[in-house]
Amino acid sequence: MLGNTPCLYVVATPIGNLEDMTPRAVRILSEVNMIAAEDTRHSRGLLSHFNIKTPMFSCHKFNEEKRGDFFISALQDGKSIALISDAGTPCISDPGHKLVNMAHRAGFPVVAVCGASAVVAALSVSGFDVSRFSFLGFLPRTRGDMLKSLAGVLPGTVVFYESPKRIEATLHIVAEKYPQAQICLCNDISKKFERLYRGKVAEVLEMLADNAYAQKGEYACVVNVAELPQEIVNEDEPLPSSEALLVDIMIKTGCTLKDAGAELNKMREDLNKKAIYTAMLNVKNLFLSGG
Repeated sequence: MLGNTPCLYVVATPIGNLEDMTPRAVRILSEVNMIAAEDTRHSRGLLSHFNIKTPMFSCHKFNEEKRGDFFISALQDGKSIALISDAGTPCISDPGHKLVNMAHRAGFPVVAVCGASAVVAALSVSGFDVSRFSFLGFLPRTRGDMLKSLAGVLPGTVVFYESPKRIEATLHIVAEKYPQAQICLCNDISKKFERLYRGKVAEVLEMLADNAYAQKGEYACVVNVAELPQEIVNEDEPLPSSEALLVDIMIKTGCTLKDAGAELNKMREDLNKKAIYTAMLNVKNLFLSGG
């Protein structure tokens, strides 16, 4: 049973397989007075599966600060609260840290109820030396910011999350700067389409291309470049222009300008079609017009 002191419990929930729910987590969720959930609709299925009747209230990134006052007031009234996210451990690339910080500042105990975490799961199966690592969460969307994020922590072992729609483009960026890096790519951990890819970046890209279900489920990517000489990106060094990239693609592959534009569109998610078209016109005027 819970103690008499009101407390905020940070409760990890399964990232896929419900058998990963710990008995302690079930007990805490059943015994607290209320649950702060990232998405009450999503978590209702979890609670129903374990026959947990505790009232839920939403606590997501759009209302966490405002709703925090409500939860702190409940703690002041002597109630205990469990914080959960949609999957895994709250506050790890999920909402919750603002509420935890408010509870600390208000003088209430905060207790971790340990369980699943995608970042730890990916590190554990990578086979790399992960006694020291850097976790980057979800990488920025633009190529330049991605490279700066990676350059800021490499060489070493790095783990980050990526969406299925962006994973291929992101790996192309990693391959461009660190072609010899070994990576372990964990897809849809503990769920229906779970699969682990391991090898050099180019090899993993080939495996992804051969998997019809590669677009199912999110990815945790572990990059290991600890033993390789690294050429760190200079944040002040300008990135190659779109025109330079088009010419580079044409030279390396022998393709037409039109095909180079299509390939650049695949490689660079941060460039829209209008920007690529403008770059193609510039290349045509500079090199192909004969003027």
